[in-house]
Amino acid sequence: MSGAALGLEIVFVFFLALFLLHRYGDFKKQHRLVIIATLLAWYLCFLIVFILPLDVSTTIYNRCKLAANSSPAESNGSYVTLAPRILLPFMQSYARSGGFSITGKIKTALIENAIYYGTYLLIFGAFLIYVAVNPNFNLQWNQLQTIGIAAANTWGLFLLVLLLGYGLVEIPRSHWNGAKRGYLLMKTYFKAAKLMTEKADAEENLEDIMEEVRKVSESIKYNHPLRKCVDTILKKCPTEYQERMGRNMDDYEDFDERQNSYPSEKSLVKLHKQVIYSVQRHRRTQVQWQILLEQAFYLEDVAKNETSATRQFVHTFHSQEPENKIIQYFYTPTVEWYWECLLRPWFYRVLAVVLAMFSVIVVWSECTFFSTQPVLSLFAVFIQLAEKTYNYIYIEMACFLTIFFLSICVYSTVFRIRVFNYYYLASHHQTDAYSLLFSGMLFCRLTPPLCLNFLGLTHMDATISHKNTQPTAYTSIMGSMRVLSFIADGFYIYYPMLVVILCIATYFSLGTRCLNLLGFQQFMGDSEMTSDLIDEGKELIRREKRKRQRQEEGENRRREWKERYGNRDDSTRNRVAHTDQKESSFSEMNTNRPLSKYTRSNGRTERDRIELLQDAEPLDFNADSINDDPLELDSGRYQPGGRYLSMSRSKVFDDV
Repeated sequence: MSGAALGLEIVFVFFLALFLLHRYGDFKKQHRLVIIATLLAWYLCFLIVFILPLDVSTTIYNRCKLAANSSPAESNGSYVTLAPRILLPFMQSYARSGGFSITGKIKTALIENAIYYGTYLLIFGAFLIYVAVNPNFNLQWNQLQTIGIAAANTWGLFLLVLLLGYGLVEIPRSHWNGAKRGYLLMKTYFKAAKLMTEKADAEENLEDIMEEVRKVSESIKYNHPLRKCVDTILKKCPTEYQERMGRNMDDYEDFDERQNSYPSEKSLVKLHKQVIYSVQRHRRTQVQWQILLEQAFYLEDVAKNETSATRQFVHTFHSQEPENKIIQYFYTPTVEWYWECLLRPWFYRVLAVVLAMFSVIVVWSECTFFSTQPVLSLFAVFIQLAEKTYNYIYIEMACFLTIFFLSICVYSTVFRIRVFNYYYLASHHQTDAYSLLFSGMLFCRLTPPLCLNFLGLTHMDATISHKNTQPTAYTSIMGSMRVLSFIADGFYIYYPMLVVILCIATYFSLGTRCLNLLGFQQFMGDSEMTSDLIDEGKELIRREKRKRQRQEEGENRRREWKERYGNRDDSTRNRVAHTDQKESSFSEMNTNRPLSKYTRSNGRTERDRIELLQDAEPLDFNADSINDDPLELDSGRYQPGGRYLSMSRSKVFDDV
């Protein structure tokens, strides 16, 4: 049973990580090493979370049998421990580097990570000295490995409590506010105003960078040694800018003949990095603006359809993407109306209440999990009751729901937070390589302390339960805090209580208010700035809505005109073409007869000479008069313009 469950979890978690990475990353444009490293980090972190309940149930079963079994989690600890500290930071600097060669990117990555690696070596050296001075410890490899893991878990636990305190309050509150249509619409208007500002800033920044690229492209010609670097930069520019810069380029001008100051390779590397960043930001804001417009239009449609008497959902605009026929068959306009206008708000309220109850249980257990006599942690009580009845399925389900809720609170915060434009996970394939690798680093740092915290809540960690029982496979591989007494008896037990203060601060939106005071506009209902941004966003949405309505009306008129007069125009066009063909053939027959009879022998040669002169000399439309085509006069064809063709072009357009 455990083997089948393990196989299903391995396959399911792989496709889950692949789906999330496909949603946020771009498989076609981003480097394969970035995709593989991020996928491996996400996959192993999620896999540990899913396997840990199976590990707990297997450990309890082995305790009952007084036998030891191997666990499926042994192969994940080394990568999860080493990846965020060695591999991912280096790849992060490599992906963000603007170098034009692999050697240049590696050199830049090594220089940027020298301080980072030096800090870790300093911390590890401090712990090593502490262990060497203390006579109670024997320096062995296993203990050194545990010391390194303990140091990493201490920093991870610090981040874990911060993110957990935010997620325990924000997730239930976001689902409760999701049932309020007016709240969602106002927040969407607020986001539209902020996103339009960011979109304009991104466009302006892109224009400035493209102007610098144009100057560099004009100064460095094709025979310059750095021209390959310029071509690499041009390939990263948008298509319209590439076409614009490709004009007026002199391929034959030698750079040695002009005494100009050419940019250095270092400046081109910096420009390359700026181009990658500005293009990515511009593309992201464009996509997010279109998604936000669709969301705003849909929320306005929901508000209009709530008072509908027909109880059928009517959309203002048709979906631009073709919908699935199976979804159209089951998700009819009537079903959509009942779900959006009646069932969905109540579903979100019930879900918010359930999530709030889970949050209260987690907060209580975080403050009381160190108490073993009596056992106050509710999660530990549930597990011990199931252990007495040998109900292993219940143990796995209880452990899975517990760690799943904890991971949702922590990981969803990682997906939500945004550190300016330095770190930002944007959906619809708009996340850059730097943010993807940074998220992998965060997951690898947060997963080990998250699992240790879960084992502490359920009293499966010997450091908390103070029992000499068989440890779980996770603690035997990743270790616990038992090696360092001041961490095990102090920080590891009392620091999670800080989650209460963080939950209170999140509930009263203290962080949002502080950011608003610092000048970073946040959505606050009692703020005058928020009201102004809501009005601005509402006007922007109304303007875009009118623009799209005019486009659809124009397309509908053209479609109706084509359906009504398309066949008639085609038949008329065919008749006109057939008549012109007859007239041209008849005129050629009439023209050839007198020419063959009365022209001189050198008439054909003269005619060819006139044709060559006409092709060689372009017409001058600024001249006072334009003579008639000698070929037309000689052939005697019918002129549709009549005598007006012989008038001066300048006199005709004098009034204009």
